[in-house]
Amino acid sequence: MVNQHRYCVIMCGGIGSRFWPYSRTDRPKQFIDFLGTGRSLLQMSYDRITSIVPPQNIVVVTNAMYAPLVKEQLPEVCDHNILLEPARRNTAPCIAWAAHHIAALDPEASMIVTPSDHLITREREFEASILKGFDFVENNDALLTLGIKPSRPETGYGYIQIGREVEPGILKVKTFTEKPNRELAEVFIETGEFFWNSGIFLWKASAIKQALAEHAADINNIFEQGNGIFGTDAETEFINANFPSCMGISIDFAVMEKAANVYVECVDFGWNDLGTWSALYDNSPRNKDGNVTQKCRVLAYNSHNNIFAVNSDKLVVVEGLQDYIIADAGDVLLICPKAEEQRIKLMVNDAKEKFGDTYL
Repeated sequence: MVNQHRYCVIMCGGIGSRFWPYSRTDRPKQFIDFLGTGRSLLQMSYDRITSIVPPQNIVVVTNAMYAPLVKEQLPEVCDHNILLEPARRNTAPCIAWAAHHIAALDPEASMIVTPSDHLITREREFEASILKGFDFVENNDALLTLGIKPSRPETGYGYIQIGREVEPGILKVKTFTEKPNRELAEVFIETGEFFWNSGIFLWKASAIKQALAEHAADINNIFEQGNGIFGTDAETEFINANFPSCMGISIDFAVMEKAANVYVECVDFGWNDLGTWSALYDNSPRNKDGNVTQKCRVLAYNSHNNIFAVNSDKLVVVEGLQDYIIADAGDVLLICPKAEEQRIKLMVNDAKEKFGDTYL
């Protein structure tokens, strides 16, 4: 029987600018069916959690402008379980609000917090890992993050250094390192002591509230002013008035790097954050030349290991192209070497500076 005190918070307010130009401000990547399954990344995130958490305990936190998209894609989620942020303030304020909201409904609540845009390929292993994590945080004063064994010296992820094992597969966290350079990432891989930070967390609602009070008092004090309001009709008005004054900061910087009761569960369930075009390439079927085509027609000559994503009926014809991203979203055509895709965020900023929000 599913534990009725377990909740899930799906964070889905990001813009996904590294997937530009497909991911746009009005329809970010979490709302897109990138893999051709008929379900968006958000819908897949919802689907995989329903066997673990009662559906009525699934809370979605998103930007107010995405309310119609969330309701369209997740009609099963009732309105009072969709928390609409009036401003983007990163993950710490998002999680603080969700924790206060859930604790007001159920003081005994434990919760998993997960992004809406990750790919999980082995869902049975995912379920087993999450159930194990819930058991741990419900029986210990602990903030738990899930760590992924690294397969390469990735510079776009945060890393967790593991300490002593407290239960099989669950270890004390020594340090966090956010997005190291290539040289340092290679050292991390060699030591075997570092895992990727998945951005998936488990804790009791009371435990994360206490951690926020100790380590992110400025944010916590804003929400403490709303005691007695969360879970009532007055919650939306309170949030609209006070949420924008929160500091924009991640939960990693605000709490996880400071707290003493942080643990990591080392997991292996086919995780990918699908944060980049190369990640999508790695998780898509390729033809004999190593090319990936996303819902488009391509004639490729002497061309290998490219990804083509063209949002129209046009035919793409290329000659002699190696390891490139070709993404056509109608009003924007991106042609970029996969090796340079970390620059896409800079390209988005340049497009905003020169053309305003026209192409964002």
